[in-house]
Amino acid sequence: MRAFTRAILPLVLLAALAAPSPLRAEGELRLADLGDFRLEGGGVIRECRVGYRTFGALNPERSNAVLFPSWFGGTSQDLVNLGLIGPGKLADTSRWFVVAVDAFGNGVSSSPSNSRLQPGRAFPEFTVRDLVRAQHRVLTAYLGLERLHAVIGISMGGMQALQWARTLPGVAQRAVCIAGTPRAAPSDLALYDAGFRALDAAGSLRASETWGPETLAALIALLALTPVQDRDRPPQDPEAVLARYDFTNWARQLKAIMGHNVYAGGTEREAARAIRAKLLIVVSSNDLLVSPEPSLALAGALKAETLVLESGCGHFAILCEGEKIGRAVSAFLTRQP
Repeated sequence: MRAFTRAILPLVLLAALAAPSPLRAEGELRLADLGDFRLEGGGVIRECRVGYRTFGALNPERSNAVLFPSWFGGTSQDLVNLGLIGPGKLADTSRWFVVAVDAFGNGVSSSPSNSRLQPGRAFPEFTVRDLVRAQHRVLTAYLGLERLHAVIGISMGGMQALQWARTLPGVAQRAVCIAGTPRAAPSDLALYDAGFRALDAAGSLRASETWGPETLAALIALLALTPVQDRDRPPQDPEAVLARYDFTNWARQLKAIMGHNVYAGGTEREAARAIRAKLLIVVSSNDLLVSPEPSLALAGALKAETLVLESGCGHFAILCEGEKIGRAVSAFLTRQP
């Protein structure tokens, strides 16, 4: 198991690099109670709760709200700890009223690890569309927000940003997808399926103690980090990092990623006709976890703005090229229609 924790560490690198943040007091965690939340697949999350934090000030016109969903395995606090929220940051709180929201299955919002009535494998499967619907409920019922200036997301958060644009056209004026995708490429799905099976086995009492995690570890060690980032990342304590995670949480989130598809059986052109938000698509040319091609195809169909990164940092380019991404996002969010 020690070998597994060393190898799987890159999967949670974004959270692992997080350091204590001075914004914790401003962005205090709140939990929105959504009652019994019905999922599009027919299941129900009992006693559903969604975690969120707010930063900055809402202007009198209520026109400067920006939603920032969490990524796979990450939390709203991770967004803060990594310096992505604050004055002059990616989500600039001197200009925007930022709502950082926790996804189902991250251990803060309703998850297999914290559900009183549906613990562990009894927790129902959910989709990225379910995440968007729950977030919309939080914004309208708890914050009184009917419109968003933008949704910004990284990785699985970027998938949520695109799903916002597709599912609720007209609610968000803009969407920023960083290292996300409108749907997984076939090569991505092969990786995710293997990862899901390993995670599902790791969370099962019937599985052996080590084979599931070790299988996933081998996949992550091969694909998660490019040589540039593996060379430059600071040393971490794998045992301490993984102590906060739950295999069944990961499995539920990964299943949602596998089923994610903003086209809903259609084409890029059909989605382009439905999406009314302006898009900024940010991809890394050597991303081995989320292939850039589907995002670039959608950008082409929509004639959306794109930023292609060539740093060699792969999926975690936000850690290497944060300033470049931040400048592009700032210009995109402030540009007049």
